[in-house]
Amino acid sequence: MISQRGDKVAAAVVDRTDDKSFFGHPKGLAYLAFTETWERFSYYGMTALVVLYMVQQLLLPGHIENVAGMAAYRSALESVFGPMSVQALASQTFGLYSGLVFFTPVFGGIIADRFLGAKRTVVIGALLMSAGHFAMAFDSSFLFALLLLILGCGCLKGSISAQVGQLYPRHEESRRTRAYAIFSMAINFGGVGGPLLCGYLAQVYGWHAGFGAAGVMMILATIVYLSGMRHLPDQQPRRSDRPALPPLTSAERKIVLLLILVMVITVFQTIAYFQIYNAGMIWISEHADLATPLGSVPVPWFNSIDAFASIIVVPPLVILWAHQAKAGREPGDIAKIGIGAAIAAASAGILALASVAAGAGRAPALFPILAYAGMGLAFIFYWPTFLALVSRVAPAKVNSTLMGAAYLSFFIGNIIMGWIGTLYEKMNPTAFWSLNAAIAATGALIVLAVGKPISRALTRSPGSDVLEYS
Repeated sequence: MISQRGDKVAAAVVDRTDDKSFFGHPKGLAYLAFTETWERFSYYGMTALVVLYMVQQLLLPGHIENVAGMAAYRSALESVFGPMSVQALASQTFGLYSGLVFFTPVFGGIIADRFLGAKRTVVIGALLMSAGHFAMAFDSSFLFALLLLILGCGCLKGSISAQVGQLYPRHEESRRTRAYAIFSMAINFGGVGGPLLCGYLAQVYGWHAGFGAAGVMMILATIVYLSGMRHLPDQQPRRSDRPALPPLTSAERKIVLLLILVMVITVFQTIAYFQIYNAGMIWISEHADLATPLGSVPVPWFNSIDAFASIIVVPPLVILWAHQAKAGREPGDIAKIGIGAAIAAASAGILALASVAAGAGRAPALFPILAYAGMGLAFIFYWPTFLALVSRVAPAKVNSTLMGAAYLSFFIGNIIMGWIGTLYEKMNPTAFWSLNAAIAATGALIVLAVGKPISRALTRSPGSDVLEYS
């Protein structure tokens, strides 16, 4: 039986669905999308700089001594991984940071579901991230800045992604999937602009100018979200004085386990994808020909390519998928995830070929351009598809929590990616990128082997809050 509260939520969803003022979608999608545009502008602007900043300045003698807590932090890492070079320390630090950024949304989802509600949780996250970006403008507060960013992302990411799905009733599967594609496209606008602006400012005015610009963009994200809160789902936390929701049914538990299995599959391509932000930056600075008649291209600009590619491919992909859906030939969610893994493997393979072409010199910039563009295409195939899948089939009782848990694939993938990045100096570049290609290809092969049984199992697992889908 659906609770009275569930009836009110369903009615609210219907009311929002009647609003099609944003390209056929509710107005709330526009505010969520533009919030993420500015938030990702700041995040990817900072991400494009941080590895190079560590390798080329922060972790070098004369600077590393000024970072508060660095001696204890490095000692802790080396007690686990052994002595670390500057590049290895930077790679492991980036892996831990980017991994934890996607681990804390699990707790952010729980906070939203049980204590504060999604709106308050997102606002807190945005403020923490703003403080973190500004703290990056100083060497001494580097580790504290990373901590603030990790906690802020935890509060913001899972809750804001869940709010996208809550704009639609559960039976509007295709429309929800397209909304997540639009949401991801908006994110990638920020992913394009952030590295371009922050990279330019860092090259011309210094690293901290680039980090400061990221902080300004995060403030804009906070303002946009606050402006649009009245158009967003009014999810209330479940407090202790309210009747407890019934436990998950056996069908719902099966759905949760299947979603966890799909999450594990996505880890393989996640490792290869995020390596372009880590060792990829170092490889480009060392092995790519960046000279132009107007001067050298800033290395951080390459971090805009995958996001730009994601923007370009979304409109034709949405049209293609809609056309295929009418004809009954659209690939299922699991199949799309497998296609993304295959494309990620091919993209890492391009960097392996580029390393061969470079030899003792430098490879044409076309190689990393193609590789990064391929990673952008891979991402748009698998990540928004996975988010839409979780939003659609996850039981309502734990929807925000599972949306946060979806980012665990990024957590696991980034932790492994950071460790693999420490091998960059120990392997030749061709072998290193071939390894990353093989890892992504493993995910594609797993989907090829078990994708159809997983899809059938999800289709045949109706729960009290979940509709069947094909």
